[in-house]
Amino acid sequence: QEQLVESGGGLVQAAGSLRLSCAASGGTFSAATMGWFRQAPGKEREFVAALRWSGGSTRYADSVKDRFTASRDNAKNTVSLQMNKLSPEDSAVYYCAATYYYSGPYYYSASSYNYWGQGTQVTVSS
Repeated sequence: QEQLVESGGGLVQAAGSLRLSCAASGGTFSAATMGWFRQAPGKEREFVAALRWSGGSTRYADSVKDRFTASRDNAKNTVSLQMNKLSPEDSAVYYCAATYYYSGPYYYSASSYNYWGQGTQVTVSS
């Protein structure tokens, strides 16, 4: 059974950096489109970044473009999210998600993903 485990969240000051990791097990990782989403209190879950399984480009939400960098290591079954220049608006629970053999256009939609991690809290203080 597919399992995703995030790590690396915490408290950081504004303009600081954090690196999140997600370890996947139980599936064919190289065939997974991996997504990062976040959810702040009282808000809907929102797309952050996606790494396509078929070798397509990594996609980012406009709000994090040029600040966040997502990467994957198929040999280690992990994905990472390097977050720089953090602001209080980035505070949220961050989730890793996976969907297999998906090549559709809705990589930014949470409904496209079948598997989710438990989430890791990121808090950015001003």
